[in-house]
Amino acid sequence: MPSTSTPASLPTSSVSPALRIGVLALQGDFAEHIVMLQECGVEAVEVRTEAQLAEVDGLILPGGESTTIARLLIAFGLMAPLRARLHDGLPAWGTCAGAILLAKTVTNLDRPPLAVMDITVERNAFGRQLDSFEADLDIKGVPGEPLRAIFIRAPIILSVGEGVEVLAALPDGEIVAARQGNLLATSFHPELTHDRRVHELFVRVVEAHVR
Repeated sequence: MPSTSTPASLPTSSVSPALRIGVLALQGDFAEHIVMLQECGVEAVEVRTEAQLAEVDGLILPGGESTTIARLLIAFGLMAPLRARLHDGLPAWGTCAGAILLAKTVTNLDRPPLAVMDITVERNAFGRQLDSFEADLDIKGVPGEPLRAIFIRAPIILSVGEGVEVLAALPDGEIVAARQGNLLATSFHPELTHDRRVHELFVRVVEAHVR
């Protein structure tokens, strides 16, 4: 469950509001990402169609049910155009289920993922929803105190390929955040906290790409 503690206040982002970041809004906790992006000072839009996808500078793939989102990507005709945009360099960040969809290799997924990020991911690595937990993480690129991370039926990143940077790991060494160029993957749910520092990291990735 999300932490009830109140984090230290964070400065308002100075990013240009002209930056438009989409959140895939087929299933899952996309609404929470929209709020966090708006707090970062950018235009945040829901993405459900190819036309909407074409208009964004970056995209968040939210947590939810990875098999359901994969099926809906196919049903909505978004799998191929989204994969094409990602191959062309569109910045993207997958949280939990979204990280699964970005991975080139996934255990126990009954539909093909987007397969654009050179990571191997294990679904539901920590067990059922009752096994959800929180942990404090030091994350490369995220300044300040450790971030309180929420894990809900979370995956882990079993391995990373060449060119993939590990951003965070649990004390036992299990990888829970990684970056490959414009692609970010996190096993946890920053959108379920009041701490927007990982969203600000992604905004910086998008901003650097469009400049």
